[in-house]
Amino acid sequence: MVSPSMVMATRRERSKELKKDRRFDSTGAAHEGIKTVAIEKFCEFSTSSVTCVCIVTWNMNGKVDKVSIWSTEQKHLYIPDSRWIHNPMLVYAKASSGDMAELIGWHRRFDLLAVGLQEVPKLDVGVQLQAALAETHWYFILTASYLVELLIYRPSFSLLAAATMQSLQLFVFGPKNSEPFAKETRVDKHAVRGCGGLVGRKKGAVGVHIEFNGIRMVFISCHLSAHARNVEERNSQCRHISHSLFSKDGNPCWRHCHVTVWMGDLNYRLQGISTHRARSLIRKNLHNLLTRKDQLLWEAERGEVFDGYCEGRLSFKPTYKYNVGSNNYDTSYKVRVPSWTDRILFKIDSSSGIDAVLHSYESIDRVKTSDHKPVRAHLCLKVKSV
Repeated sequence: MVSPSMVMATRRERSKELKKDRRFDSTGAAHEGIKTVAIEKFCEFSTSSVTCVCIVTWNMNGKVDKVSIWSTEQKHLYIPDSRWIHNPMLVYAKASSGDMAELIGWHRRFDLLAVGLQEVPKLDVGVQLQAALAETHWYFILTASYLVELLIYRPSFSLLAAATMQSLQLFVFGPKNSEPFAKETRVDKHAVRGCGGLVGRKKGAVGVHIEFNGIRMVFISCHLSAHARNVEERNSQCRHISHSLFSKDGNPCWRHCHVTVWMGDLNYRLQGISTHRARSLIRKNLHNLLTRKDQLLWEAERGEVFDGYCEGRLSFKPTYKYNVGSNNYDTSYKVRVPSWTDRILFKIDSSSGIDAVLHSYESIDRVKTSDHKPVRAHLCLKVKSV
């Protein structure tokens, strides 16, 4: 027969084990942390039951590229006579702002576009985004043997919602004339006190609540406190934003949404590794080994933030901090440790009847006007029964 003293001893040992294991809280409840999801290359964009969402986050560092008239890219292009041109030099005109065009991308295979920006300069970025989403563009394809001129049609997009708080901004675009399919559109903002940053560069979050094609979604763009040492402050800010944004009578409406997307400069850093060691691994294309040093993944595993959210694999290089105008990491006297400060996370309500497939998760290294690289994700939502 087991004595009461033995039972108490067993419980004490179990309690010690739980405290050692970051996957459990003080009550013994398990944490999911942030679930890493695989990238599915095939996108069912043309299927009527699928809603595809392009999500972009970028800390602009208070700067923007001048209007770009010409830009070049290496592309695989389909010509109407059924031939593929592999890696032609694609030169296109009328591309509004160079940086904005890069954010959106050349292919427009999405139903919604959500762009979260931090440290936005004092100009109308929404107008630049709208111009980059122009309906048509002239393309000149120069190959080794001939020059082809094409007028390619791409759907025009209109602004469905915008949430702004000084330098923190969020825009949601949908196809032209899609306004009847966008319902219950609301915006909100929540400022937090935090360390780091310059005057006028607000910390906190802005959000857009929207129902589109029968799917209730919330997009949140945030900018949290800087510096590696301020982990607990960032955790606290996440909690305050979660409890305050779209809150009415203490019951945030976004908790009843089918899909929640967080994006922004979350400012979580790499910890427990020197900048020289981190850069050495990056140069060897071994940056996947750095994920074990990522503060955000640590804190999520402890159940402090984003428990149960999903994120694509961090297959791209850390997005901060770069020398402006280059793809070289910080060479200032601080020589900061490269980090994945810029992230896109999403969560699907298990009772929503929605399957989510992540089609891509990438940084946009061609943009060099900021010390951050933009991050873009392509999320496809398939409705089974909403």
